Amino acid sequence: MAEDVRARRIAAMRGCDRLLAGVRPATVRERLAELGEVAGPALMPDYYGDGLVAELEERVARLLGTPAAVYFPTGTMAQQVALRYGAELTGLRTVALHPLGHQEVHERRAYADLTGLRAVHPTTAPRHPTAAEIAALDEPVGTVVFELPLRDAGFVLPTWAELTEAAGAARAAGARVHFDGARLWESTPYLGRGLAEIAGLADSTYVSFYKTLGGLSGAAVAGTAAFAGYARAWRHRHGGQVFQQWPAVLSALAGIDRELPRVPEYVRHARTVAAALARVPGAIVHPQPPHTHQFRLWLPYPAERLNEAALVLAEEEKVWFAGGWRHAELPGHAMAEISVLAPALEWSADEVTETGLRLVDRIRP
Repeated sequence: MAEDVRARRIAAMRGCDRLLAGVRPATVRERLAELGEVAGPALMPDYYGDGLVAELEERVARLLGTPAAVYFPTGTMAQQVALRYGAELTGLRTVALHPLGHQEVHERRAYADLTGLRAVHPTTAPRHPTAAEIAALDEPVGTVVFELPLRDAGFVLPTWAELTEAAGAARAAGARVHFDGARLWESTPYLGRGLAEIAGLADSTYVSFYKTLGGLSGAAVAGTAAFAGYARAWRHRHGGQVFQQWPAVLSALAGIDRELPRVPEYVRHARTVAAALARVPGAIVHPQPPHTHQFRLWLPYPAERLNEAALVLAEEEKVWFAGGWRHAELPGHAMAEISVLAPALEWSADEVTETGLRLVDRIRP
């Protein structure tokens, strides 16, 4: 049944003339055609991490202002290696994580089950830990992790001053600082700093290529040359030394060239979209205004009815509003994550509000 719903959703989105959230799903043939536009006629595949992989690693290192970067097929693998390095370097197998962090919620606690580390939580509040909370930890930790932005708290970020103070508190406690920057690309407008200056606060930084940039898959960790050497060794041990990865790497390079320069525009327009959605009766937007180009929207209806209404709206009117509605923290409400990307830029505030009202009208008795 879930596969049938997913297939219906993909078909509906592909048939839409306008999309407010996300992008139109592409077929395999369409993705291959995109890669063909990027690749020159003489471009050769990579072999065990050379060629295109090395080019992407050098590109990321320059963007983040670090001596080196290492490509990984998945972010889960990359983050395990970064935390293991912190444990071995400091001799401390305890890490400070947020309970809403990606390692806890979306990685099946791989850092604990596969790497043998143990977590402490500086705070359970739906925000980033403060310098005071890190300083108040009652045991030493090898690494303090900051997820920028913290997705499961609503894609929220600290201010630059808060992040600087918290990172300083972690170092003062003898810990390494690791940035889970899967979505670091869209954090620069709110923090008011470039990628290199942000990454400069951390000892290691992880970035994703399929989130925001639209790549097929893949990630990278960046830091010192010593860290990069360690990461390459453990990438191999984790099974990440893949023979050829050129499709994912090529799509990542294309994303850096094509999507990364547009991210500030997406973030600006997300604020317009969020304010317009807040005008729909019963709607709750968080954060308001959004910190990045993504935010959460709650509506006072059951998730099942919202998902069905969104599909029917797409099928009948060729307009995609938002999907993936689920029951969340607010009783009587369902929540969806809104991602404002290129297709949303053509929407005015009034059009956003009016479409939200049409969606709600399909649910009301």
